[in-house]
Amino acid sequence: MASRILILGGGFAGIAAARRLEKSLRADEATVTLVSRENYSLFTPMLPEIGSGNLETRHVVTPIRAQLSRTTFVLGNVRAIDLAAKTVDVEHVIARSKQTLEYDQLVIALGSVNSTFGLPGIDERSIPYKTLEDADRLRNHVIAMLEMAAVTTDPDERRRLLRFVFVGGGFTGVEAAGEMADFFRSSIHFYPTIDPLDVEVYLVEGGKKLLPDLQAGMGEYSARALSRRGIRVMTESLVAGADDDGLQIKDGPKIETRTIVWSAGVKPSPVVAALPIGTGRGGSIITNADFSVPNYPGVWALGDCASIPAPDGSKVAATAQHAIREGPVLADNVLATLRGVPTKAFDYRSLGMMASLGARRGVAGLQGKFLLTGFPAWVLWRTYYLLRLPGLDRRARVAFDWTLGLIFPRDIAELRVYAHAASTQTPGGAEPAPAALDTL
Repeated sequence: MASRILILGGGFAGIAAARRLEKSLRADEATVTLVSRENYSLFTPMLPEIGSGNLETRHVVTPIRAQLSRTTFVLGNVRAIDLAAKTVDVEHVIARSKQTLEYDQLVIALGSVNSTFGLPGIDERSIPYKTLEDADRLRNHVIAMLEMAAVTTDPDERRRLLRFVFVGGGFTGVEAAGEMADFFRSSIHFYPTIDPLDVEVYLVEGGKKLLPDLQAGMGEYSARALSRRGIRVMTESLVAGADDDGLQIKDGPKIETRTIVWSAGVKPSPVVAALPIGTGRGGSIITNADFSVPNYPGVWALGDCASIPAPDGSKVAATAQHAIREGPVLADNVLATLRGVPTKAFDYRSLGMMASLGARRGVAGLQGKFLLTGFPAWVLWRTYYLLRLPGLDRRARVAFDWTLGLIFPRDIAELRVYAHAASTQTPGGAEPAPAALDTL
């Protein structure tokens, strides 16, 4: 009987593992099933450009079925994993029907979810920035704030509407703040009653510098580049909570605003947290160097939900660059287990890290030794990630979007086709989508 390989998660790591298995498995050696709550994979490095309207939403997603040919795909939410019975309970995203999947080899690549660390008011009054829906919701919310500010007669409320606060000085926060500043620069002329100088963008980071875990100099340059464009960078500013009037800084002033964008932390999927196994940083699954989970033969984990030891004793970084390389190695180790040969430890040295800062500026740390900044780093960022996009059609569409962005201003159409949850939880009292649109 063919072995049953079940992959949970359709992100970078899960897709990479499935693709290698399809390529390497012999006929009738094993079946592969992949479960994902979305029927597409999202190219997350370009997510901030979705939020600013620089890229079209569908151009940075690739249908999972178009990437996999021999893998059985299940569109569903993972509800429970029974390691003893070797089963996974899944609920279909659309039909809400229940299904139990059996496995012989289980690959957990469920990624991470947003974390607000239990701070009061943050869940209710902030917009997370992690998913495609988050990016679309933010863009519509920002445009709604401009529309409201254009007609309000209350000067205090106008200041709150025109103040946009991004919390988190990592990749997402830095790139999202830079992209949003570009959006305002490009589109504010459509609002003649708003003085461009009245629009304020804040970037709040609790640590001593931006991009704290990256190569020396990257955070410092990013702070200078963003500040020169009028973005108010606040480091060593821990968040105490939020209320209807804005964001409260611990031992500091309240930033009165109607827009709080949260990208300050993540945690593993709740399904992972419920597993009866040892956990590492933030509740992630502790694995061996070959991705196997100790004491659970046939169970593997990788990506954001896993704590994987690196050869130097540290932990492998939870980045897309690493996840793409982890998938094939894990797949090879699953095959090695099926064929009774030794597995191999994951050993990958990062090529470097890059961030786009908007305004045709970027920063890149290369192999921990070289620092590239400004326009050359921005070109490198765009070139590298364009080539990493899956599918020639996606690359062509994104390249075309970028070309149009050099010629035309950003679009300011507010498309209120929110999901129901997003439409009823818009911070700051922005009008939710009409009920008739909630069903679209």
